[in-house]
Amino acid sequence: MPIKLINIGFGNIVFANRILAIVSPESAPIKRMVQNARQDSQLIDATYGRRTRAVIIMDSGHIILSSIQPETVGHRLDGKDTQKMT
Repeated sequence: MPIKLINIGFGNIVFANRILAIVSPESAPIKRMVQNARQDSQLIDATYGRRTRAVIIMDSGHIILSSIQPETVGHRLDGKDTQKMT
């Protein structure tokens, strides 16, 4: 199985195969998930101090914050910008 990588902004890359969901950070349940992940040391902040626009939930339980729109990350997952390594 080829390794699929996806750019989540500012040169940060995650394994596309490990992503469970890409959601907006606006709702209260997502805010609670982010806060719980922060307390459990499961939060990865890849925003570089910018506004969080997407919350990426990984299969390992980690939560990644990105400053690009969820739709943009989704398009990259569709293969338009997905990088493949063999």
